[in-house]
Amino acid sequence: MWGRMNSNLRQQRIIFQAPYQVETITEELPHPQANQVRVRVLLSGISPGTELLVYRGQFPPGVPLDENITTLAQTANYPLAYGYALVGIVEASVSPFLAEWVGRRVFVFAAHQSVLWCDVAQLIPIPNEISDEDAVFFPNMETAINLVQDLQPLIGEEVVVQGLGVVGLLTAALLAQFPLGRLIALEPAEQRRNFASVLLLDKLLPPNEFLSRIAQERVQLGSAYGVDAVVECSGSPAALQQSIDMAGYAGRVVVGSWYGNKVVTLDLGTRFHRQRIQLISSQVSHISPKLMARWDKKRLQTIVWQQIERIRPAKWITQRFKPDDAEKAYRLLDQDPQDTLQIVFDYQVGGKSNHV
Repeated sequence: MWGRMNSNLRQQRIIFQAPYQVETITEELPHPQANQVRVRVLLSGISPGTELLVYRGQFPPGVPLDENITTLAQTANYPLAYGYALVGIVEASVSPFLAEWVGRRVFVFAAHQSVLWCDVAQLIPIPNEISDEDAVFFPNMETAINLVQDLQPLIGEEVVVQGLGVVGLLTAALLAQFPLGRLIALEPAEQRRNFASVLLLDKLLPPNEFLSRIAQERVQLGSAYGVDAVVECSGSPAALQQSIDMAGYAGRVVVGSWYGNKVVTLDLGTRFHRQRIQLISSQVSHISPKLMARWDKKRLQTIVWQQIERIRPAKWITQRFKPDDAEKAYRLLDQDPQDTLQIVFDYQVGGKSNHV
């Protein structure tokens, strides 16, 4: 074994036992396979949208959690471990050929746990200039970049971001770098609108208030009036209908939310067809087919780190929990989402990370 030796290593894992039932278990760490390294986890981040679906039992049963992530390729049935945002340090390797990894900080797409063995192919090195807290946002930043790439914003356009959770905030922060005509963010929760107040937005409004304005302006300007593009990332099926309603002629609506098994009812009647409104599906597991000739995951990861360094999203961490308090964390997220943004699990004995 290369790196720090430990006998009888044990790990903590957060398990969704059933809808609304979360348990933190302690068990022996499985034996490694050939060519694996051991990662000691410092922080892991909750992804509110997808993890709430798992917590509430709203994910489609019997389908893989994520076919493109090795640790999440299992079928989605309870009990299950879930999550995909681990930040840690490689502390040992099975092979001397992998000893160069020992001591490096890495990001891993894997479920919440305190320590794990994983293949080197699963490791994403964290640049020295990125803090552990900022690195937790890697998957959400990757999603936000994917949304913007699918949107393909044009100079001077009027663009709306629906929903200011973590992905919505990151998407708005990315779009604020474009020479748009107007950038508008819509969020019903006042506290989340306050988080977005530091961004370079032209408008920051509750969705219904903005829809009312659109309706009034249509009376004056005609039925074709509306915004050029909307990014829907609220996780609410009702918000998708709102996005369609505020789009103008040939307007684009990028659907970034994953609704799980929640029923989505839409009015796709006369106006949707006559105004030629476009619904664009966005999914981060694959590079957009339009970009595949020039883009791959490595290039995308480089941009992710660059944007994390630019935006520094750690300021949006609202709560830190020890893994033993996982049940409290998910209950808070479920019952009082307006009081949360990014929740992280802290596996360190001494508290807050000092890695920068």
